[in-house]
Amino acid sequence: MQPLVDHTRAQRFPHLRQDIAASLVVFLVALPLCVGVAVASGVPAELGLVTGVVGGIVTGLMPGSSLQVSGPAAGLTVLVFEAVRELGLPALGGIVLATGVLQLLLGGLKLGRWFRAISVSVVEGMLAGIGLVLIAGQLYSLAGSRAPASGLQKLAGLPGALVDAAGSSRALASLALGAGTVAVLVLWRRLPRRVRSVPGPLAAVGLATLVAAVSGLPVATVEVRGLLGAIQPPPLDAFGGSAGVGLFGTVVAFTLIASAESLFSAAAVDRMHDGPRTEYDRELMAQGAGNAVCGLLGALPMTAVIVRSAANVHAGARTRASRVLHGVWLLLFAALLPSALACLPVPALAGVLVYSGAKLIPVRELLALWRGYRGEALILVVTAVSIVAVGMFEGVLIGLALSVVKTAWQASHVKLEVIDKGAGLVRAYLSGNATFLRLPKILAGLEALPQDRPVELDLSGLHHLDHAFHRALEDWAHRHSGDGTEPVRLTPGG
Repeated sequence: MQPLVDHTRAQRFPHLRQDIAASLVVFLVALPLCVGVAVASGVPAELGLVTGVVGGIVTGLMPGSSLQVSGPAAGLTVLVFEAVRELGLPALGGIVLATGVLQLLLGGLKLGRWFRAISVSVVEGMLAGIGLVLIAGQLYSLAGSRAPASGLQKLAGLPGALVDAAGSSRALASLALGAGTVAVLVLWRRLPRRVRSVPGPLAAVGLATLVAAVSGLPVATVEVRGLLGAIQPPPLDAFGGSAGVGLFGTVVAFTLIASAESLFSAAAVDRMHDGPRTEYDRELMAQGAGNAVCGLLGALPMTAVIVRSAANVHAGARTRASRVLHGVWLLLFAALLPSALACLPVPALAGVLVYSGAKLIPVRELLALWRGYRGEALILVVTAVSIVAVGMFEGVLIGLALSVVKTAWQASHVKLEVIDKGAGLVRAYLSGNATFLRLPKILAGLEALPQDRPVELDLSGLHHLDHAFHRALEDWAHRHSGDGTEPVRLTPGG
């Protein structure tokens, strides 16, 4: 009978072996990242594991994208840290819950696909800005010191922090361990394939933990509260200030960044495999359901994470079972081996995040944009700099505004062609899209026409004529049609 049972199981789960193997790889990749993101966000390490578990089991079971993996992401670290610092840890659950509900609403209204319309330059600029702030903040953790609040203060204070670290043996030990972690991550991809079967983040943190334990380096390690002790459902009064502008802006920023990052990740994962394509509205609802559960547990927000998703695909995953199982392994680890977290050195986790932050900065994409689309490159740079200088939410809004203005400017091409034979009637032709953005240039051309001769202005070549442009043309025609000059003849468009 046993062969028959095995055969039946193989028919029901034809890819179970590949999915189990892939889930173990993703688990080993996700474990240090979940803990590192939580520590960098200023919350208990266990909350990162909770988000990883929810991302695997809850979001993993829902339809949307079959192979991408969700969990706490470096891209939200800066925003979470600022929210916890300003509003407190109890408010985090309410913010994440509101984010999840808003994502569910957007997905239910079939708006998920519209996130793909956000300029790639804005998204990459957003990630670049996050990466810069993340790197700056984690460099303080490498030196065992406390990072300033704002992005500019973090950058400005780095030289002084490094000088102070040079005079402390404890800080130097922490820096050395963190730098060694980054070096392992950089060099890991150059090692033989058999060695690289162990995920780089796991190997780097594992080696750093071993070195710290054997040598007795005086470095900080992760504080452990226990899984149940770390879970803090949001109190009812956490929703009392939901009408506040600051809290509302934080929820909108969480929603925008988490949704855009998840759906862009889904598009990237779809290019990696030949399986079912992502259903964007359903994927947004899956992310919303996961964030709603994370909010109820007081955990970190989640997004789809390209590092884990790529590891899942490359490890041979065939169905969503691999991402669900990776969540099961995280749950078992958090429940059975929570004390193991206390062995992890904080500078090693900071090193992992410095490396992750550097990968968020799209240097190659920026160079390619500069060669072919300098306007998009400018949007990317301005978005990143604004996030560092002003803040996450404001920086993203600045990038979106620049993108809209650039698109409107490019779409408002209008051409003025003048035929002047030196005497008699002057013929002028307008073609294209006449919007207020091009008014100054067109009016300058019209006002340069001879004042003492009749003019015929043909508008039949216009595809669009907005109200401001139309009123400006009427005003110009009235001014031009002075005493002794025939009225301007306007030939309307069809």
